[in-house]
Amino acid sequence: MRFAIGALAGVILVAAGGAEARPLRVLSLDQCADQYVLALAPDADLALSPRADDPDAWMKAAAAGRRRVRPTLEAAIAFQPDVVVRYWGGEPRLLARLEAEGVRVLTIEDATDFEGVRADIRTVSNGLGEADRGEALILRMNATLPDRPAEEAAARPRAQYLTAGGFTAGKGTLVDAILSAAGFVNAVEAPFFMPVSIERMVLSPPRRFVLGFFDQARGDWRGAGRHPVLQRLARGRVAARLPAAALTCPGWFAADAAAMLKDGL
Repeated sequence: MRFAIGALAGVILVAAGGAEARPLRVLSLDQCADQYVLALAPDADLALSPRADDPDAWMKAAAAGRRRVRPTLEAAIAFQPDVVVRYWGGEPRLLARLEAEGVRVLTIEDATDFEGVRADIRTVSNGLGEADRGEALILRMNATLPDRPAEEAAARPRAQYLTAGGFTAGKGTLVDAILSAAGFVNAVEAPFFMPVSIERMVLSPPRRFVLGFFDQARGDWRGAGRHPVLQRLARGRVAARLPAAALTCPGWFAADAAAMLKDGL
């Protein structure tokens, strides 16, 4: 049975008898995609991923009572989606079958700045036929972003991002864009994500820490970021503790993370 049969049947019903068309069927393949479809297509018939209401999901409250399915080929065949949204989810066999059946697959790119987030919002909202909702979400994000600091970078405070798992983030990451939007200079000059060196941080400690994912009590509970030495080092130097829900996905809520961090200045 082809995926497109359900959508075609809805069109035939409207043309033949003026019956009301069924809602758009949207399959989300991972937690990041869940956030996007809940915000942009709340009236659609949604099939969310099993992690849609996890503590680190920004839209977990909106996911309550929604259908959850595992991101498998069998689930997709049963659900007959019109549109599929993904960030990292979906194994190759599933994606190949979806494309072969002509199902529209919308991919959220790994944005490294807020312009990239805007592009992701437009990609998904336009693909869902919800362009107006997408533009409204972008306006909301723009309004949440702190005013860009007027002072030169040399005058801004420096801060280092640290996760419970013991990772930090340098240039070319959305975390770096969040730090910059909040008025900080990233103390890490190397690009991308990398594990921290406890010894190096002890010898040359950052003046300020921005902690991420520490609100997950069971997450990375033995990670390097929770090492007693680093915890003592960070005492009195924490600019902000950003919740995991604001960091797990390149979404509009990265602006909320920047606003939280701005309050720590």
